[in-house]
Amino acid sequence: MNGLVMTAQLITALAILVTLHELGHFLAARAFGIKVEKFYLFFDAWGFKLFSIKRGETEYGIGWIPLGGYVKIAGMIDESMDKEAMKLPPQPWEFRSKPTWQRLIVMVAGVTMNVLLGIGLFSFILLHYDKTYLPNENVKDGIYAYELGRDAGFQTGDKVIAIDGKPFERFEDLLSTRIMFGADITVMRDGKQTDIIIPDDFYKKVVATGRGHFISPMQLPFMIDSIQKGRVSEKAGLIKGDKILSVNDEKVYNEGMFRDDIRKNVGKEIELAIFRNKEQMKVKITVDSDSTIGVYSIPTPDYKDAYTYKNYNIFSSIKYGISDGIEAMVSNIKGLKQIFTGKEKATDSMQGPIGIATIYGGVWIWRKFWSLTALLSMVLAFMNILPIPALDGGHVLFLLIEMVTRRKFSDKFMENVQVVGMVILLTLMAFIFGNDIWKHILH
Repeated sequence: MNGLVMTAQLITALAILVTLHELGHFLAARAFGIKVEKFYLFFDAWGFKLFSIKRGETEYGIGWIPLGGYVKIAGMIDESMDKEAMKLPPQPWEFRSKPTWQRLIVMVAGVTMNVLLGIGLFSFILLHYDKTYLPNENVKDGIYAYELGRDAGFQTGDKVIAIDGKPFERFEDLLSTRIMFGADITVMRDGKQTDIIIPDDFYKKVVATGRGHFISPMQLPFMIDSIQKGRVSEKAGLIKGDKILSVNDEKVYNEGMFRDDIRKNVGKEIELAIFRNKEQMKVKITVDSDSTIGVYSIPTPDYKDAYTYKNYNIFSSIKYGISDGIEAMVSNIKGLKQIFTGKEKATDSMQGPIGIATIYGGVWIWRKFWSLTALLSMVLAFMNILPIPALDGGHVLFLLIEMVTRRKFSDKFMENVQVVGMVILLTLMAFIFGNDIWKHILH
C-alpha cells in the first residue's frame, strides 16, 4: 500500500508540473497565431496512448509513459524530429515563420509557468497551512545552540541579526537550505557583533543529523509524544503528553536543553519535573548508557505562547512565497555546483523517480505533498532552462545568438543539435534510473 501511495503522489505531482509547463508553451504559441498540433501529458511513444481527443487543430491526449509530456508546435524542430514537415515551405502559422522575439517567448513560457506555480504553491502553503511566523526581532532572549549549531560556531544566547550582511524578518530563515550550503551569519554576543561562517559543505552534517539538531528559539516548550517499549521511561511511568519542566530542579526551556542535560547524566539517576493533567509532579529515572531515556518529543500545542507570532496575509505570503521559491532554486544551483566541483558524488546527490517517490512517502500528507511539488516545480524550471540542446534552455540559447548575430541557424544544423541533445538527455536519464535502482532496490 505504501508503494501505491508513493507512486500516486509522484504521478499526480508530475501531471501537475508537466501540464502547467506545456500549457505555458501552448498559450504563448497560440497567442502568436502558431499552430499547436499536439498537447500531451506523458509520452505516447510508438503511437500508444491512454486517451486522446481532437479539438480544433490540436490533439489533446495522455500517453502511457509518465516521465514528462510535450506540445508539438508546427514548424519547430523538437524531440519529434518531424523532418518531413520541415521540408515543406514555411507557413505563416508555423513557429519558424515568426519573429525571433516571439519564438523566444514561446520557449521561456514553460519555465515561466513552473516558476509561477512554485511561487504560488509556496505562498499557498504559508497562508493555508503555516498561517503564522516568528519575527526574528521577537526572539529577544536569543537562540539555543544544539550540538550541530555549536559545531558551526553558535553559542546559546546568541541573537542573530543578519544573514550575509542583510537583516531578515522570519526566524525560520535561519533554518533554510540556503544557509546549509554556506553563509555569513552575524550575531550579537555579549554586546559585540560576531560573524559565524557556515562552510559550503555544512549541508552534509545537516543531512546526517537533521535540521532539528541545529538551532532554535531559546523558549520552545515541548512534551513527550511517544515512549519506547521496555525503556527506562516506560518503567518510570512517563506517558504521552507529559510536559518536561526541569531536570534536577534546573528549568529546561527547549528540547535541546533537555537532551543536553540527559547526556550529562549517563548512568545517573535524575529527577524530572513534569506537568500532567493540570498538575505538576516529579519522576526519578536513570539515564541509559546510550545517553537517552527512550522518549520522543514534539513542541507543545501552545508553544507559540512563548513568543509573539505574526500572521501571514495575502501580501506577506506572496512576498515570502517568492523568497522561498528563489531559495529553492538557489539551493539547487549550489547543490549542482557541489557535484561539478567534485565536492559531492552525483550518485549520492541525484534522485530519480524512485528516490523522489520515496521522499513523498507512503502516507499522503497534503502539506508535504504541496511543499515537495513546489520544490520540484522550481527545480524543473531551473533544469529546463539549462543551455542543453533539446531542453528549453538550448532553444533559448540559439535564439539569443540569432538575435545578436541576426543570422538564423539552418534547419539541418538545428536537427543535428537536437540529436546531440537527445543523446545527452537519454544518457543522463539512463544514469539517473540506474543509480535509482541501485540505491533503492539492489543496494
